Amino acid sequence: MTKKIEVKGQVVDDMTGEFFNMFDLASTYPKMINDILNKGDDDEDVEVDVASPGGDVFAASEIYTALMNYQGSITVNVQGLAASAASVIAMAGDKVRMSPTAQMMIHKAWTNVQGNSDDLAHASDMMDKTDQSISAAYQHKTGKSQDELLDLMKNETWITAQDAVDQGFADEIMFDDSTELQVANSIFPLPNKEKIKQAMAVLQKNNTEKKPVPNDDLRQKKLAILLQK
Repeated sequence: MTKKIEVKGQVVDDMTGEFFNMFDLASTYPKMINDILNKGDDDEDVEVDVASPGGDVFAASEIYTALMNYQGSITVNVQGLAASAASVIAMAGDKVRMSPTAQMMIHKAWTNVQGNSDDLAHASDMMDKTDQSISAAYQHKTGKSQDELLDLMKNETWITAQDAVDQGFADEIMFDDSTELQVANSIFPLPNKEKIKQAMAVLQKNNTEKKPVPNDDLRQKKLAILLQK
Protein backbone atom coordinates (compact mmCIF):
# COMPACT_ATOMS: atom_id res chain seq x y z
CA MET A 1 0.00 0.00 0.00
CA THR A 2 1.10 3.55 -0.75
CA LYS A 3 -0.30 6.56 1.03
CA LYS A 4 -1.20 9.40 -1.32
CA ILE A 5 -0.93 13.05 -0.32
CA GLU A 6 -1.86 16.05 -2.44
CA VAL A 7 -0.31 19.43 -1.73
CA LYS A 8 -2.68 21.59 -3.73
CA GLY A 9 -3.99 25.12 -3.32
CA GLN A 10 -2.63 27.40 -0.62
CA VAL A 11 -0.64 26.09 2.33
CA VAL A 12 -2.51 27.30 5.41
CA ASP A 13 -2.94 26.69 9.14
CA ASP A 14 -5.45 24.12 10.42
CA MET A 15 -8.24 26.56 11.19
CA THR A 16 -8.03 28.21 7.78
CA GLY A 17 -7.87 24.82 6.07
CA GLU A 18 -11.02 23.57 7.76
CA PHE A 19 -12.74 26.85 6.85
CA PHE A 20 -11.72 26.43 3.21
CA ASN A 21 -13.11 22.88 3.28
CA MET A 22 -16.57 24.26 4.08
CA PHE A 23 -16.53 25.94 0.66
CA ASP A 24 -14.70 23.15 -1.21
CA LEU A 25 -11.65 25.38 -1.71
CA ALA A 26 -8.37 23.59 -2.27
CA SER A 27 -5.80 23.97 0.49
CA THR A 28 -3.13 22.03 2.34
CA TYR A 29 -2.74 22.17 6.11
CA PRO A 30 -0.86 20.22 8.80
CA LYS A 31 -3.81 18.29 10.25
CA MET A 32 -4.78 17.03 6.80
CA ILE A 33 -1.26 15.72 6.20
CA ASN A 34 -0.95 14.17 9.68
CA ASP A 35 -4.31 12.40 9.35
CA ILE A 36 -3.09 10.69 6.17
CA LEU A 37 0.32 9.80 7.61
CA ASN A 38 -1.26 8.31 10.74
CA LYS A 39 -3.58 5.98 8.81
CA GLY A 40 -2.40 2.42 8.25
CA ASP A 41 1.14 1.28 8.95
CA ASP A 42 3.69 3.91 9.84
CA ASP A 43 6.26 2.49 7.41
CA GLU A 44 4.15 2.44 4.24
CA ASP A 45 5.55 4.32 1.26
CA VAL A 46 4.16 7.81 0.70
CA GLU A 47 3.69 9.69 -2.57
CA VAL A 48 3.23 13.45 -2.34
CA ASP A 49 1.89 15.25 -5.43
CA VAL A 50 2.72 18.96 -5.33
CA ALA A 51 1.12 21.78 -7.32
CA SER A 52 0.84 24.80 -5.05
CA PRO A 53 1.73 28.50 -4.97
CA GLY A 54 2.78 28.18 -1.32
CA GLY A 55 1.42 30.05 1.67
CA ASP A 56 1.96 30.06 5.43
CA VAL A 57 5.63 29.56 6.33
CA PHE A 58 4.95 27.94 9.71
CA ALA A 59 2.24 25.62 8.38
CA ALA A 60 4.71 24.50 5.72
CA SER A 61 7.30 23.93 8.44
CA GLU A 62 4.87 21.69 10.33
CA ILE A 63 4.16 19.66 7.20
CA TYR A 64 7.86 19.44 6.29
CA THR A 65 8.68 18.22 9.80
CA ALA A 66 5.88 15.63 9.79
CA LEU A 67 7.11 14.22 6.48
CA MET A 68 10.74 14.21 7.59
CA ASN A 69 9.79 12.35 10.79
CA TYR A 70 7.79 9.70 8.91
CA GLN A 71 9.44 6.26 8.94
CA GLY A 72 8.46 5.15 5.45
CA SER A 73 9.94 6.22 2.14
CA ILE A 74 8.59 9.48 0.70
CA THR A 75 8.50 10.34 -2.99
CA VAL A 76 7.55 13.88 -3.97
CA ASN A 77 6.16 14.49 -7.47
CA VAL A 78 6.22 18.15 -8.47
CA GLN A 79 3.45 18.22 -11.04
CA GLY A 80 3.18 21.93 -11.73
CA LEU A 81 4.41 24.79 -9.59
CA ALA A 82 6.05 24.25 -6.22
CA ALA A 83 6.48 27.84 -5.10
CA SER A 84 7.50 29.46 -1.85
CA ALA A 85 6.26 27.39 1.12
CA ALA A 86 5.30 24.51 -1.20
CA SER A 87 8.93 24.20 -2.31
CA VAL A 88 9.90 23.80 1.35
CA ILE A 89 7.44 20.90 1.69
CA ALA A 90 8.90 19.31 -1.46
CA MET A 91 12.33 19.20 0.17
CA ALA A 92 11.06 16.51 2.57
CA GLY A 93 11.08 13.86 -0.15
CA ASP A 94 13.60 11.02 -0.02
CA LYS A 95 13.20 11.25 -3.79
CA VAL A 96 11.99 14.44 -5.47
CA ARG A 97 10.73 14.08 -9.04
CA MET A 98 9.92 17.00 -11.32
CA SER A 99 7.55 16.92 -14.25
CA PRO A 100 9.50 18.20 -17.29
CA THR A 101 7.03 21.09 -17.46
CA ALA A 102 7.11 21.90 -13.73
CA GLN A 103 8.99 24.65 -11.91
CA MET A 104 10.06 25.56 -8.40
CA MET A 105 10.22 29.10 -7.12
CA ILE A 106 12.12 30.13 -4.00
CA HIS A 107 12.15 33.59 -2.45
CA LYS A 108 12.53 35.42 0.83
CA ALA A 109 9.57 35.52 3.20
CA TRP A 110 7.35 38.58 3.34
CA THR A 111 4.86 40.01 5.81
CA ASN A 112 2.70 43.05 6.56
CA VAL A 113 3.81 45.18 9.50
CA GLN A 114 3.08 48.56 10.98
CA GLY A 115 4.35 50.49 13.99
CA ASN A 116 7.27 52.61 15.06
CA SER A 117 10.95 52.20 14.17
CA ASP A 118 11.47 49.65 16.94
CA ASP A 119 8.58 47.56 15.64
CA LEU A 120 9.96 47.67 12.11
CA ALA A 121 13.47 46.76 13.27
CA HIS A 122 12.07 43.83 15.24
CA ALA A 123 10.06 42.67 12.22
CA SER A 124 13.15 42.90 10.01
CA ASP A 125 15.14 40.73 12.43
CA MET A 126 12.31 38.22 12.60
CA MET A 127 12.12 38.04 8.79
CA ASP A 128 15.87 37.45 8.52
CA LYS A 129 15.60 34.51 10.91
CA THR A 130 12.58 33.20 9.00
CA ASP A 131 14.59 33.25 5.78
CA GLN A 132 17.38 31.33 7.50
CA SER A 133 14.86 28.73 8.67
CA ILE A 134 13.46 28.36 5.16
CA SER A 135 16.93 28.03 3.65
CA ALA A 136 17.70 25.19 6.10
CA ALA A 137 15.27 22.90 4.24
CA TYR A 138 16.94 23.71 0.91
CA GLN A 139 20.39 23.31 2.47
CA HIS A 140 19.54 19.86 3.82
CA LYS A 141 18.40 18.69 0.38
CA THR A 142 20.91 20.39 -1.93
CA GLY A 143 24.04 20.66 0.19
CA LYS A 144 24.42 24.28 -0.89
CA SER A 145 25.68 26.88 1.55
CA GLN A 146 23.21 29.09 3.38
CA ASP A 147 24.71 32.22 1.80
CA GLU A 148 24.21 30.82 -1.71
CA LEU A 149 20.64 29.82 -0.94
CA LEU A 150 19.78 33.17 0.65
CA ASP A 151 21.12 34.85 -2.48
CA LEU A 152 18.89 32.67 -4.68
CA MET A 153 15.93 33.50 -2.43
CA LYS A 154 16.75 37.22 -2.53
CA ASN A 155 16.57 37.13 -6.34
CA GLU A 156 13.25 35.21 -6.38
CA THR A 157 14.71 32.33 -8.37
CA TRP A 158 12.56 30.27 -10.74
CA ILE A 159 13.95 26.78 -11.27
CA THR A 160 13.10 24.50 -14.19
CA ALA A 161 13.04 20.72 -13.89
CA GLN A 162 16.54 20.30 -15.31
CA ASP A 163 17.90 23.15 -13.18
CA ALA A 164 16.32 21.57 -10.11
CA VAL A 165 18.11 18.28 -10.79
CA ASP A 166 21.40 20.00 -11.61
CA GLN A 167 21.30 22.07 -8.42
CA GLY A 168 20.12 19.27 -6.13
CA PHE A 169 16.59 20.50 -5.43
CA ALA A 170 15.25 17.42 -7.25
CA ASP A 171 16.58 13.95 -7.96
CA GLU A 172 15.07 13.16 -11.34
CA ILE A 173 12.78 14.34 -14.11
CA MET A 174 9.55 12.38 -14.48
CA PHE A 175 9.05 10.30 -17.66
CA ASP A 176 12.74 10.71 -18.59
CA ASP A 177 14.70 7.46 -18.81
CA SER A 178 17.21 8.63 -21.41
CA THR A 179 19.93 8.85 -18.77
CA GLU A 180 19.33 5.33 -17.49
CA LEU A 181 22.65 3.82 -16.41
CA GLN A 182 23.56 0.73 -18.38
CA VAL A 183 25.90 -1.66 -16.60
CA ALA A 184 27.65 -4.26 -18.76
CA ASN A 185 29.98 -7.20 -18.34
CA SER A 186 31.01 -7.78 -21.92
CA ILE A 187 33.97 -7.37 -24.30
CA PHE A 188 31.60 -5.71 -26.78
CA PRO A 189 29.88 -2.33 -26.25
CA LEU A 190 26.13 -2.60 -25.74
CA PRO A 191 23.78 -0.61 -28.02
CA ASN A 192 22.21 2.49 -26.50
CA LYS A 193 18.72 1.73 -25.14
CA GLU A 194 17.30 4.99 -26.48
CA LYS A 195 18.53 4.09 -29.97
CA ILE A 196 16.95 0.65 -29.64
CA LYS A 197 13.62 2.33 -28.81
CA GLN A 198 13.94 4.61 -31.83
CA ALA A 199 14.77 1.68 -34.10
CA MET A 200 11.81 -0.32 -32.77
CA ALA A 201 9.51 2.65 -33.38
CA VAL A 202 10.65 2.85 -37.01
CA LEU A 203 10.16 -0.87 -37.54
CA GLN A 204 6.71 -0.78 -35.96
CA LYS A 205 5.74 2.20 -38.14
CA ASN A 206 6.85 0.32 -41.25
CA ASN A 207 4.74 -2.67 -40.22
CA THR A 208 1.70 -0.46 -39.51
CA GLU A 209 1.99 1.30 -42.87
CA LYS A 210 2.56 -2.09 -44.57
CA LYS A 211 5.72 -0.93 -46.27
CA PRO A 212 7.79 -3.56 -48.13
CA VAL A 213 10.05 -5.45 -45.78
CA PRO A 214 13.71 -4.97 -46.79
CA ASN A 215 15.89 -8.01 -47.32
CA ASP A 216 18.07 -9.17 -44.45
CA ASP A 217 21.22 -7.33 -45.59
CA LEU A 218 19.41 -4.04 -46.05
CA ARG A 219 17.56 -4.45 -42.73
CA GLN A 220 20.86 -4.94 -40.90
CA LYS A 221 22.43 -1.90 -42.56
CA LYS A 222 19.49 0.33 -41.63
CA LEU A 223 19.50 -0.93 -38.04
CA ALA A 224 23.25 -0.27 -37.78
CA ILE A 225 22.79 3.28 -39.03
CA LEU A 226 19.98 3.96 -36.53
CA LEU A 227 22.02 2.65 -33.60
CA GLN A 228 25.04 4.76 -34.54
CA LYS A 229 23.13 8.08 -34.65
